Formats: sequence, structure tokens, C-alpha cells
Amino acid sequence: MFLSVFDMFKVGVGPSSSHTMGPMVAAARFLEVMRGSPFRFAGLRASLHGSLAFTGVGHATDRAVILGLAGFAPDTYDAEAAEAALAEIGRSGQVAPEGLGLLAFAPGTDLVFDYERALPGHANGMILMATDAQGDVILSETYYSVGGGFVLTEAELAAGRDTDDGPPVPYPFKTAAEMLEMCRSTGRSVADLKRANERSRRAGGALETGVARIWEVMNACIDRGLSTDGVLPGGLSVRRRAKKIHDALLEERGLNLSAPHTINDWMSAYAMAVNEENAAGGQVVTAPTNGAAGVVPAVIRYWLDHVPGASAGRIDDFLLTAAAIGGLVKYNASISGAEAGCQAEVGSASAMAAAGLCAVMGGTPEQVENAAEIALEHHLGMTCDPVKGLVQVPCIERNGLGAIKAVSAASLALRGDGEHMVPLDACIETMRQTGQDMHEKYKETSLGGLAVNVPNC
Repeated sequence: MFLSVFDMFKVGVGPSSSHTMGPMVAAARFLEVMRGSPFRFAGLRASLHGSLAFTGVGHATDRAVILGLAGFAPDTYDAEAAEAALAEIGRSGQVAPEGLGLLAFAPGTDLVFDYERALPGHANGMILMATDAQGDVILSETYYSVGGGFVLTEAELAAGRDTDDGPPVPYPFKTAAEMLEMCRSTGRSVADLKRANERSRRAGGALETGVARIWEVMNACIDRGLSTDGVLPGGLSVRRRAKKIHDALLEERGLNLSAPHTINDWMSAYAMAVNEENAAGGQVVTAPTNGAAGVVPAVIRYWLDHVPGASAGRIDDFLLTAAAIGGLVKYNASISGAEAGCQAEVGSASAMAAAGLCAVMGGTPEQVENAAEIALEHHLGMTCDPVKGLVQVPCIERNGLGAIKAVSAASLALRGDGEHMVPLDACIETMRQTGQDMHEKYKETSLGGLAVNVPNC
């Protein structure tokens, strides 16, 4: 099993990796299938199912599908160009993806939110169809957006979780127990194992350049969020708060006005800055998802700005360690809120951040595993119940609390010797089982929880 650091951390666009980025990626994949087909196409259709239907408008899934079919991609997304394209598609009822000519696609009729029919493979299902001149469907494919921007066709999903068909890596661990045994037998850290695996797939300095880019985008997202105020789109009239909190914290510095626990406000401000940017449709990095994108960068920024001895030269160790933990969670359970609730999103992110922080603060592999377990354990059972289907309430604040829990978990693990009662593998399996048992209304459908107990207007 190999999930790259660049699988766990992908540059994309808000507000949701599963509901925005995934559908856009699926559309791009379908266009590639069309380009390789002998048929002559005249039009396109799409249907959204399950969670993609129930919370699709709030998550901008409709926009993502339209733009994806027009040729846009998350990693090169241009907001200004996207708005112009949406206006033109709405006017003309056509898209013009490269190499396929003009294709009929009227969003009002050709994009269907199917609230009645769930697809069997995953809660986030969609069907993309291409038609001939008579309007008959001559090509179709079912896609599942399985969390974190990962997309699988129906056949790929049926083939199993481990779809990696690349060359073998030197340290192929599928469980935390295997990872720790490799660390013991080689004397390497978790980051060292991950680095060796990544370098076996990438030549030259591609790993270092790519990881630096991840942090550059994360940090820029924090800075934009800390300097921007106003009201978030979507109709809930949620005001941005990160800038106001950050400005107040800067004013209090050096005045002996702050209680020790104010450090939590710094972490929350960093995390909320990212998720406010995400809610506004800005550029973010999945970590491992958009809905949980604030936790990992907030903890890194906390470490760099507030912890003596922190060094930017070790950000790669942080991110590689975090990616190793995130890969274990995704492979053995889920990082999808629509599949397992927010325990799979913010819970996974908190575990990743706790492990990364523990590693750069000198933790042993056993302490790193313990830090991840503590953070994940104390998110077990967390529901995904976004009000009005928007990644705003409770999602934005939840990232701040996820960052605080991550730092606390790392600190507790560093106070111990790595010995603990619940192994990380057992905690991940518990999370999987809990998600399986969780009622669908608490899994990103906005049919239960806060989503129905808070006024939506």
C-alpha cells in the first residue's frame, strides 16, 4: 500500500474536497474517456446522488461539475476565469472542453440532483453521460468521490481499496504496527520511512520541491484568512472572525493582558483563517480534506511562531509524518465525512497534526503513534452535520478545536514513553466501525444534528 504525501496534501479549491474537488476531477476524467472514444458526441448530462445531491448546492458541487466539464481543474483553478465561464455556459447552454468541440449542456436541465436514488458504492456518487445528436446516451461512467479529492470509477471501487499499481516501495506498511516494527528494525523515523518511499517514486528534488509548495500554499492561505474580513457566501451570513481575533491577539502582545490559555486562540485563528478561505471558495490544500484543511497548517504555524527551537527546515518531517498517518487512516477506514462523519475528517486531520508535531519536537516513533491515537480517539463519534450544507457551521470552529486537540495530544505523548493502552490500529478500526454504524443523517447529508436544529436563514 502506498499513498503519496501528494495524495494526502493536494492543492485545490474550496469549499469541499469530496463535493467540489472530487466532482471536478471526475468530470476531467470523463472528458479524457470521451477523447479516447470513437463516438461523435453532441452533448453532456450529469446526475448527483446521495450526499452529493443533498448538500451539493451548499458545497458548490453543481459549479464544480459544470466547470469540470468545461475543462477546469482544481490545481490550476482560476476564479475569475471560472466566473466568466459559468456566465457564458448559462447563457449559451454549451461547454467547449479542449479537443471535443462544442457540446450541449444546459445546467438547469442537464445537471440533475437525484435525491431519491443513492448509488451502491459510496455516499458521494455521480453519473456522467455523453449523448449523440439525437440526445441518446452513448457513453456513461459512474464515479465516486471518496474523500480528500480522491475519485474512483465504479470498477475501480469494486476492485478494492489498494489500487496502487506502481513499483514497490522500500517500506510498504499497511498498519501502524508494521510501521513501528520497520522503525525499530531500521532505526529510522516515520518521516524517514515515508521519505524513502517517496523518493523511490520521484527523481531528483521533486519531493523537496513538492513539499515546499504544499507548505507555501498552506501558509499563504493562513495569511489571506488573517487579513480578510467580511461575510462568507452561501446565505447563512456567517462573518469571518479570524482577522478580528488575530488583530486583537497582536494588540495584546507584550502588554501582559493574556492568560496562558490564550495560545489556544492563536491556534484557532490560524485554523479558522484557512477554513474561512475554504468556505469562500479560495485555494486550499486538502489535509486530508478541505473541510479539515485548517488543522495541519494551524499546528505547523503554531509550532513555527510560538515554540522555541522550531525550524522551517523540518517542515518536511512534519508533513511526511502526517501523511504517513493519514495514509493509514484512509487505507484502513475513511477520510470522508459522507462515509464516516467528521471523525473521519477533522479527527483524521488532528491525528495527522499530532503525529507531525510530536515528530518535530523529538518524539520517538512510538510517541508519534501514541500522539496520533490520542487525537483520533477523542474525535470518535463526531458527526458531520453542516448547517445548510455549507462548510461553515460547525466546520470552521471545529478545525480550531482539532488543532488544539492535536497539540494537546502531542504534548501528552511526549510526556510518556510511547507505551499506551489503545493501539492506533485499534482506534482506526473503531473509527471505521463507528462510521459504519452512524446513521446516514449524521454523515454530510444535512438531514440531522445541527443542520436541522439551527435556523438556516
